[in-house]
Amino acid sequence: MSMAPGSGAGHREGSLAGALRVPLRPPVPPLAARLPAAGAATAAPWSADPYSDALRTGQGPLYLRRPDGWLLPLEVERWCGRADAADLEALRRCKGAVLDVGCGPGRLVAELAARGWAALGIDVSEAAVAHTVRLGGQALRRSVFEPLPGEGRWDTALLIDGNVGIGGDPAALLRRMSQVLAPGGLLIAETVPDLDIDERVSVHVVRVTGAHGDAGDVGPAFPWARLGTPALLRHATRAGWRPDGQWATGGRSFVALRNRRNFPTRSSAEPPNSTAVISSQRDRKSSPERPVADL
Repeated sequence: MSMAPGSGAGHREGSLAGALRVPLRPPVPPLAARLPAAGAATAAPWSADPYSDALRTGQGPLYLRRPDGWLLPLEVERWCGRADAADLEALRRCKGAVLDVGCGPGRLVAELAARGWAALGIDVSEAAVAHTVRLGGQALRRSVFEPLPGEGRWDTALLIDGNVGIGGDPAALLRRMSQVLAPGGLLIAETVPDLDIDERVSVHVVRVTGAHGDAGDVGPAFPWARLGTPALLRHATRAGWRPDGQWATGGRSFVALRNRRNFPTRSSAEPPNSTAVISSQRDRKSSPERPVADL
């Protein structure tokens, strides 16, 4: 399966590869030292237990729980495994330099890196970033709504594994993705299969224990969204995106969108005291002629 970038993307891809190698602060303290006490309202939703614990062990059961008690299974074992056939079909459509938003434990970033592509994962979870780095990928501990390297220059962005729900506001997320991508850039998003659902809710990450499905560890509440393909296309059309394909495989569904707008971007320079955690791996498609400071 060819993973070669599209024509004309090579120079930008090389430039962005340089952006992945940013100066770091001293190592971030261990996660346990920075988490608030149990029950504190300030814990970040995907950086606190039980999500971090599940990524470290590679095992669930883990769920998103709505206030009414409804549970959505989180596929921890699949996320911590290798890219499957459905993942590879999505990656086959990528062009140029790729940003994986909410990269989780990094299977997609690692797969792209192994194939020689410039790829960066971002995630708010320290455990997810650490797992991505161990797999050989590059990752930043960062929210998509914070300043990012190479803003306005990424050729492809990924919102896989339900990450179209990040922030609980699809319109805001689509606008932000327009800022991150280059004009005409490609967004590949995974949607809820076989349903025309457009749901915005407050959820907790919970680990379920016991034969009766009792909740064990419970993370803090945070906003989330669930979108089927029709709902995402409606939001995308209103936000000025152009549909560029949709497909289903392996029981999962995906949408490709093209960025038709060029929103003003924030500075793409890395803050001098960044708390990002990235790998020391050097991308095989880096450009020695374009220093990081130029991005």
